[in-house]
Amino acid sequence: MEPQLKQERAVKTRQAIISAAAEVFDESGYLGASMREIMKRAGVTLGAVYFHFPNKEALALAVMNSQPETIMPRLTSDGLQRLVDLTLVWSHQLQVDKILRAAVRLAVEQTGFGVHDAESFHEWQKIMEECLLVARDRGELADSAEVRRIAEFVVGACTGMQLYSDLVTNRSDLPRRTVTMWELLIPSIASESGRKSVKVSVRRAAALIK
Repeated sequence: MEPQLKQERAVKTRQAIISAAAEVFDESGYLGASMREIMKRAGVTLGAVYFHFPNKEALALAVMNSQPETIMPRLTSDGLQRLVDLTLVWSHQLQVDKILRAAVRLAVEQTGFGVHDAESFHEWQKIMEECLLVARDRGELADSAEVRRIAEFVVGACTGMQLYSDLVTNRSDLPRRTVTMWELLIPSIASESGRKSVKVSVRRAAALIK
């Protein structure tokens, strides 16, 4: 087999395993998931699973850290609008995307199965900081706005907000809660031009995933 074809096959197999694992983790959690069930869902051999992931923890970490891949390709905006849109897409995708849903569940529950890995949270903070830096360069932020503190706050707020929404409405009201968060936050972090230009609504959240 040609090296390139072999590599492409390996990439597809790895993604199939991650997708199957996300499905099982979403349904059963980390402790209830088995590598054999993941193998069956992926349609591969157990050897193939262990070739790509030495153990269940490594597979869980791969799922946890795949969150941005489910959201970032859908975004076309920049600056403050990009940050807002990121969270709006996230609020919808958490209801329908099994990889994102499993990743969030694992990230939140990880201490319960002996893992302490903040990488997925740090990655979101880094992505949000990048959006805010562009927003600052474009004059969309208030002079008093602190990029790192805002990004750190939004990551924490979204984490708690989705937990609350999941308990109350199975996340069906998460887009509305996300819009409310920005309606409260934007007046304190955005400049006048930023406040006028940024668009935040449940309707926009729905339109972004079409």
